[in-house]
Amino acid sequence: MLRYATDWLGVYREQVNALNVYPVPDGDTGTNMHLTMQSVRRELDTCDENSMPGVARAISYGALLGARGNSGVILSQLLKGFAETIKDVREIDPATLTRAFQAAQKVGYGAVMKPVEGTILTVARGVAEGAARPRETDPARTDTAEAVLEQALFRGQELLDQTPEMLPALKQAGVIDSGGQGYLYLVQGMLAALRGEALPPAPEITSYAQEQFENEEFGYCTEFLMSHATTSIEEIRELVTPFGDSLLVVGAEGYVKGHIHTNQPDELLATVGRHGRMLKTKVEDMSEQHTEILGMAGASARAEEEIQPSGLVAVANGYGLVKLFRSLGARIVSGGQTANPSVQDIVDAVRSVSAERVVILPNNKNVLMAAEKAMELMEGRAVVIPTRTLGQGIGAALNFSADVPAADLVDAMTEAARAVTTFEVTRASRTTNITVKDGRTLDIAEGDVIGLIDDELTQSGGTPEESVMEMLNRHYSGQEIVTVFSGPQKTQEDLDALSARISAAFPMVEVEAHAGGPDLYDYLVTLE
Repeated sequence: MLRYATDWLGVYREQVNALNVYPVPDGDTGTNMHLTMQSVRRELDTCDENSMPGVARAISYGALLGARGNSGVILSQLLKGFAETIKDVREIDPATLTRAFQAAQKVGYGAVMKPVEGTILTVARGVAEGAARPRETDPARTDTAEAVLEQALFRGQELLDQTPEMLPALKQAGVIDSGGQGYLYLVQGMLAALRGEALPPAPEITSYAQEQFENEEFGYCTEFLMSHATTSIEEIRELVTPFGDSLLVVGAEGYVKGHIHTNQPDELLATVGRHGRMLKTKVEDMSEQHTEILGMAGASARAEEEIQPSGLVAVANGYGLVKLFRSLGARIVSGGQTANPSVQDIVDAVRSVSAERVVILPNNKNVLMAAEKAMELMEGRAVVIPTRTLGQGIGAALNFSADVPAADLVDAMTEAARAVTTFEVTRASRTTNITVKDGRTLDIAEGDVIGLIDDELTQSGGTPEESVMEMLNRHYSGQEIVTVFSGPQKTQEDLDALSARISAAFPMVEVEAHAGGPDLYDYLVTLE
């Protein structure tokens, strides 16, 4: 049922996005909820389906690790409550299903510091209330899960329809709450799975509620996933509270997941990073998101002669890199190392770009195949530049022009990508020894700093800063510009100190430094 509910929500993802105006009109609620459910499905695909504790853990664990955005984090807590209820039963009867929805509501409300009515929480309450109704209204149907889901949907819809009266932002936009609608689509999908119904066609999106809102007030939607926390969830919540609002900090099984809207993403991540191992971060400039949504909203209305010759789609993560690619005209697909986007994600991005032909930059060797498959599905409307690193992607994007036909851009963008050397500094995931290209054998322990050049391992040991300097000393070959992106675990002081060190050692080069490098990396360095 949950697998099918994921697909059901996927059908309506853009419709949910189009409703999204609260807490900020960034137009990604449907996407974030769908990504959260996709993570649940991945865990379900590998768990023991004959073990209810295994299924329950897959639901809770997958939701926490995959939670995206305010709505995704709250959804992860609703699913956590649901999973805790079913983990000790052998089968889910109507009474258990009702208790699961009631527990979902309780845990969801408990996860939010200041619960607001008119949101997904209100609809979750309606679903829980409705789930109990069959026993009250039709005792003859108390033995059917179908009756529980039907009544859950009916009461949930009643409260969803009331959300504009609860939240002024919804009333101003003339919409119901997007997160609540997304949650109801999940319950609909569960019922459809039970009944064996086919997936419906995706609705046509003709307008976006975000068009009614300005973007000056928006900050950065900042998220983190941390393991090996040395501080309690309550203390981490206190640490990040002064940084902004829309705050959620939750956790399970040694992981801590956080979401906050702030104007200080660098300082926030550096503060949190001192209390555990940062596994994943996401920082989105919400004004950029807003602008992108408005562009998508207007795409269908633009006359054919206004469509540009070329568009650009880039796979990237790390808010500094995302901001750079966007400034160069790219539509972003979130992903990269250990977080590869699907073919559908890339296809959706290509379709959202108003251009005759779209250039795709995969920016990772593990994403290249998905990008090429997406190109095939677009039947001539897309072309792939086979960028294997983010550095190559930057080089290619710098040579992109929307006014030039894509066919005329390919050679120059490909050549520019090849001219960029990329250094990556990260940590070893296991203990091993490897002989590298120049014949040296590196003895590597789990957690050691490792350095890669154009995705080839070349260095290990020392500090991240020493790794960068060793690779520069060995492999600098006359490039003019060195650009350094620091990862989420590095402070501004670390970045400034490394930049000064490079400038002192290589006075002939221009050094540029930016925060917001990719997840799991201490530094990403490009040489041009």
